[in-house]
Amino acid sequence: MNDTPLSNRMHIGIFGRRNAGKSTLINSITGQDIAIVSDIPGTTTDPVYKAMEIHDIGAVVVIDTGGIDDSGKIGEMRVKKAYKILNKTDIALLVIDRSQALGEHEINFIKEVNARGVPLIAVINKIDQGNIAGGLLSELQLKKINYICVSALKNEGIGELRKRIVGLAPDDYERKSILKDILAPRDLVLMVAPLDMEAPKGRLKLPQVQTIRDVLDTDCQVLVVKEPELEDALNNLQNPPKLVITESQVLSSVAKFIPQNIALTTFSVLYARYKGDLDILVDGARQIDNLKAGSRVLIAEACTHHPIGDDIGRVVIPGYLNSKSKGIIIEHVAGYDFPSNLNGYSLIIHCGGCMLNRREMLSRIGYASAFHTPITNYGIFLAHMHDMLERVVAAFGQEKCVNL
Repeated sequence: MNDTPLSNRMHIGIFGRRNAGKSTLINSITGQDIAIVSDIPGTTTDPVYKAMEIHDIGAVVVIDTGGIDDSGKIGEMRVKKAYKILNKTDIALLVIDRSQALGEHEINFIKEVNARGVPLIAVINKIDQGNIAGGLLSELQLKKINYICVSALKNEGIGELRKRIVGLAPDDYERKSILKDILAPRDLVLMVAPLDMEAPKGRLKLPQVQTIRDVLDTDCQVLVVKEPELEDALNNLQNPPKLVITESQVLSSVAKFIPQNIALTTFSVLYARYKGDLDILVDGARQIDNLKAGSRVLIAEACTHHPIGDDIGRVVIPGYLNSKSKGIIIEHVAGYDFPSNLNGYSLIIHCGGCMLNRREMLSRIGYASAFHTPITNYGIFLAHMHDMLERVVAAFGQEKCVNL
């Protein structure tokens, strides 16, 4: 579990006013001095992440954020950053100093959490320092907000808080598998994994590794080859594979060797359904044909790797767009810098999202939908450009993922 990527861990976000005891709480929950604790308001500026295990849940990541009541120009930026963490939060803990009433900062935060459908626990902190402010508990009860009273400093109530977290943990914070629903035990999956310039030195890409594990967990067999060995591998098999999975950039060359009666897809399509909503991303790809000179296209990369060679987001996809229509305006964002205003974009082309947790990928898809902006991902875009979109999604049929 210690090697579980952050993107596959349930995300627990800790929010609240400055000096409510958020950093002390994360230290108490994790049992480590992760966050700096100080009486000076605004000590926590950037979010602090800590991966850990919680019994009955497994791998989680706890995130400490800046104060939701911060002020001034820099403070407002910190507040925005804290709210941005909600995009990836599976359970929110709202820390409230026991001496304070429920104010506008908490009320606004609760409204935002409820609007997003994020499970919430109000954590009344510092109960070792005196009585709880009058009316605080009754107001929380009136608003039907799950709450618990603790002393993060004295470690009182933390065990019960962990139990509450377990009880509220959403079952679908991540899709349970990548391929299990379309495979049967002893099926053979053939994976084509090019060791190109973008492949990490000495290892496979994360989607490749996770897919191999998922296939093995399904009691199936997996054969991994590079593109030049594909034809020999197929000829040496006594029985054809149930499914062939390849990288999007070599889809056309791989497809030449795969008969139509064998299912063929890409890692990007797998992650479109594993992390997001396959139907919406497929519909977005079909809007590519409507692009013309002056259309604005946003290419979004979840990680911040340094582009090398024929980088798919910086070179390959822009090349296809330019060949389709001169004058398309292409913009790029990377990491957590997803725009707050999507007005004016004709299409968003997102990476596979292997570095994002499912809620954040679904949040981005939902955000695009709120702006009526079509969105697709790299591999689905490339499949459409090669006239192979219908084939690479055929193995999954029509499915609607339930947005978080």
